[in-house]
Amino acid sequence: MAEVKLMKGNEVIAEAAIRCGCDGYFGYPITPQSEVMETLMLRKPWEETGMVVLQAESELAAINMVYGGASCGKKVMTSSSSPGISLKQEGITYIAGAELPCLVVDVMRGGPGLGTIQPSQSDYFQATKGGGHGDYHLIVLAPASVQEMSDFVVLGFELAFKYRNPAMVLADGVIGQMMEKVVLPDYTPRWTDEEIEKISGDWALTGKKKNRNHHIITSLELEAHRQEVFNEKLQRKYREIEANEVRYEALNCEDADYIFVAYGSCARICQKSIQLARQEGIKVGLLRPITLYPFPTQAISDLCAKTKGFLSIEMSAGQMVEDVRLAVNGRVKVDFYGRMGGVVPTPEEIVEALKNKFKI
Repeated sequence: MAEVKLMKGNEVIAEAAIRCGCDGYFGYPITPQSEVMETLMLRKPWEETGMVVLQAESELAAINMVYGGASCGKKVMTSSSSPGISLKQEGITYIAGAELPCLVVDVMRGGPGLGTIQPSQSDYFQATKGGGHGDYHLIVLAPASVQEMSDFVVLGFELAFKYRNPAMVLADGVIGQMMEKVVLPDYTPRWTDEEIEKISGDWALTGKKKNRNHHIITSLELEAHRQEVFNEKLQRKYREIEANEVRYEALNCEDADYIFVAYGSCARICQKSIQLARQEGIKVGLLRPITLYPFPTQAISDLCAKTKGFLSIEMSAGQMVEDVRLAVNGRVKVDFYGRMGGVVPTPEEIVEALKNKFKI
């Protein structure tokens, strides 16, 4: 039976991982996501479900442990915050190049460099454009509530295994640290060896070679033309993801003259901004991308016919706004308002930014 609790966003990541049958978590502490590992250590899931929880000696070690576990067809994950995710990029691109499923959680903080421990959304480029080398994509889910932190652990694993591709839950520090009521998922047993063989028997390293060739997990190919063929295969997979897995939420867009585009905590703030703007007679809506990759390009494009402009609201110097501009393709005005360094915008200043930038 589903269970309702009051939990912090980071805590529910850990709880959802246990309940969805995760086989292993490998991580390293960093603010503002350290509660993920702390909660796992307190819960001791190895006694309950058999899940392995290990604090690695570094972020590099943690992501390569994920690489190893994923190679065996296991549900494995890691979590970190912005500087730690930067350190994991080489391992992430190896995992993408080996076409392995895994889940990566990034609870963003301000940068660049060590920056601040306060919330930010400045990892958008790193997450959606490929923070490591090569032509690859992560499936990127952006929660705007503690409930979605839970839901997206389950969904992230589902999509990762469906497409044999790493998935990321990209949350800002506000969502990671806030407490809300959450409906936790029912327990799902970890896969048996037989189920792993059935789900991923054509690629996983199961140690059970029966009348088949060896399974080889690698991202290395020294012959250029063969590597090009492999890259073309990856691009076909990404087009399939873009066609089938776009998720977004539209709020008050039916009659809107102006539309906020925002994700995570900024989307929640924008809901109040919409109320304030409409009290002044300004018709505003919200388009909230739930998948940052694949991005809801068509949904934004379709809204161009009946709106005067878009305002991208971000806790960054302006990153997602580039994808909004590409979707709009010059048909109406697109502008940007953001705060940096861990400063969270208020609903009132967002309304003022809208009025100033669009001369309302």
